[in-house]
Order: sequence, then structure tokens, then C-alpha cells
Amino acid sequence: MPGTKYTKKQERKADHIEKGYEKKGVSKKEAESRAWATVNKQDGGGKKKGGSGHKKT
Repeated sequence: MPGTKYTKKQERKADHIEKGYEKKGVSKKEAESRAWATVNKQDGGGKKKGGSGHKKT
């Protein structure tokens, strides 16, 4: 089952946070991990909803 999708805003936020960690000397891999952990903590995970394709009548 695929994971939850992230919005463009969340992706930009994670990128910005990641660059901040890299400036402080954190490795690329660790910076990316911390950035997504921060975004998930702040926003509660992915935001895009998946439709079921079922319409109520």
C-alpha cells in the first residue's frame, strides 16, 4: 500500500529545513531524515487525500 502523499508546500518546507541542518554540518542523509521528521511532527504527516472512487447517491 502506498504511503501518504505530501503537498508541494510540505516538500518546500522539508527542503528548507534540510538546507538549514546541512549548514550546521549535519550529513545530507541525516539532514533529510530530520527535516521530514520535523515536517511530520508539525503537520501531522502527509496531507493529500486519496479518493475511493465511490460516489454517494
